[in-house]
Amino acid sequence: MRSDYCGKLNSSHIDQEVELCGWVHRRRDHGGVIFIDLRDREGIAQVVFDPDRAESFATADSVRNEFVIRITGKVRSRPEGTVNPDMPTGEVEILGHTIEILNKAKTPPFQLDDENVHDDVKLKYRYVDLRRPAMQNNLRLRSQVVKEMRDFLDDRGFLDIETPMLTKATPEGARDYLVPSRTHPGNFFALPQSPQLFKQLLMMSGMDRYYQIVRCFRDEDLRADRQPEFTQLDIETSFMDEHEITDMMEEMIHSLFKKIMNVDLPSPFPRMTYAEAMERYGSDRPDLRNPLELIDVSDLMKAVEFKVFSGPANMEDGRVATLHVPGGSTLSRKQIDDYTNYIAQFGARGLAYIKVNNVAAGIEGLQSPILKFLPDDVVTNIIERTKAADGDLVFFGADKTKVVNDALGALRNKLGYDLGLLQGEWAPMWVIDFPMFDYNEDEKRWDSLHHPFTAPNTTDIDGIKQNPGKTLSPAYDLVLNGTELGGGSIRIHDAEMQSAVLELLGIGEEEAQEKFGFLLEALGYGCPPHGGIAFGLDRTVMLMAGGESIRDVIAFPKTQSASCPLTSAPSKANPRQLKELGIKLAKSNKPE
Repeated sequence: MRSDYCGKLNSSHIDQEVELCGWVHRRRDHGGVIFIDLRDREGIAQVVFDPDRAESFATADSVRNEFVIRITGKVRSRPEGTVNPDMPTGEVEILGHTIEILNKAKTPPFQLDDENVHDDVKLKYRYVDLRRPAMQNNLRLRSQVVKEMRDFLDDRGFLDIETPMLTKATPEGARDYLVPSRTHPGNFFALPQSPQLFKQLLMMSGMDRYYQIVRCFRDEDLRADRQPEFTQLDIETSFMDEHEITDMMEEMIHSLFKKIMNVDLPSPFPRMTYAEAMERYGSDRPDLRNPLELIDVSDLMKAVEFKVFSGPANMEDGRVATLHVPGGSTLSRKQIDDYTNYIAQFGARGLAYIKVNNVAAGIEGLQSPILKFLPDDVVTNIIERTKAADGDLVFFGADKTKVVNDALGALRNKLGYDLGLLQGEWAPMWVIDFPMFDYNEDEKRWDSLHHPFTAPNTTDIDGIKQNPGKTLSPAYDLVLNGTELGGGSIRIHDAEMQSAVLELLGIGEEEAQEKFGFLLEALGYGCPPHGGIAFGLDRTVMLMAGGESIRDVIAFPKTQSASCPLTSAPSKANPRQLKELGIKLAKSNKPE
């Protein structure tokens, strides 16, 4: 039906007869000559129809945007002065000979070049939205990324193995999507939050190296980088330690960016412990393009009378830290108030600051409401430690360590973007040596920072039980430009250690057997040392595409309320289906 793609035509095709199919991107009538911009997956070609071919000209005159047509014609050079260097096909045009309307189209619900269309409208008419060249480029990029990932892993002996979609709950911590069983009334499958347990079982089966491009499901509160269903590159290996795994994955990411984008990422990727990342950046996924750092001043505040600072400085889990902003004294009071309101969502109760007008003038050269509460020597030491210069500003955070890190870490990111401080285009890094456990203040118990199958970096079970807060794990996250691309760890391969960790997490023997009994049993039949990692495919492609939301790189995403405007899903179930499943819906008090 066609000889070439529109977007593939160039000067090498001049004088060739071609047959093209696609959508009418734009139709223009210029002084009795009709121009049609014909679009397909690969791009746009300009087709010219003149009145000499009366029948074809009349048909060309009748077409409108988004009509599906087929044309035949001869490729020629564009006339002098009309070459478009911004288009891959900008040197040529096609003199149209014949045109056939394959399908007419209603007026589209929005113009493809309109950037101000509401997301709900775009998603309702996603098949139209996907016609936009930008979206087609994103999905083409996604396909290329998947291919390169597969090629890389296939070349290194990894096996592509599928794991079940209908399974039991997995331990990632989000709410499960449940699927009722007709054959087992009253029982439910859970859609997998990840293939974690199955990929560990594959290692116990001797598969040695596994990967899967896999759909995962989590019923959690949504935001720009979340969807109820998303895609992972899931990987597990046997007889490899954390250094071997991260080195290989780093090689894969290097190869991916080089082959697809011709980008040479830094080599090797910087490595930073979790503790250092939190200390310097307030985040375990810092954007290293941002030069701002948190600087601790707790020691300087311990003896001051101002309780706002001395209180947290003397707390076991408290912190007083600063954020030095070069050139920040130009910030207005309104801007500072806006930043104060911004960090309130992270639990911060205020945002103190010092504007540095003239360092040489000492205290007199500083401006701040808090100066009267601090001894001169403390203020001087703060300015020296932060290396603040004339025209700079120093923000303060004082509270529990978590609150300070969350608030100032988020403020650091926002200031980096708002003030244009980011340096360079790509900044990958590994964050390593994560804590095994995180204390849950609300429930007064320990939680896994990753999941219950992450190994500790010690075999001393008693030591772990005595001091779980100090126990680290061989876990690792790959961070790119402040976004976590992937994370993994070495897993527990000893049944005794696994039972001890579950016990410490408050998961008793009965509960453990109910949830993970099959895994615990498998550990007793010869389990190799193993570890793995999972990369967020959607996030990876989003960053490579320069997007801000993973919805832009997923063909048919959901809204932030986890609904699909295109298909009107979720929808009510057929009463007959519910009866077969033994499900009776509770009456809702909400008005219909």
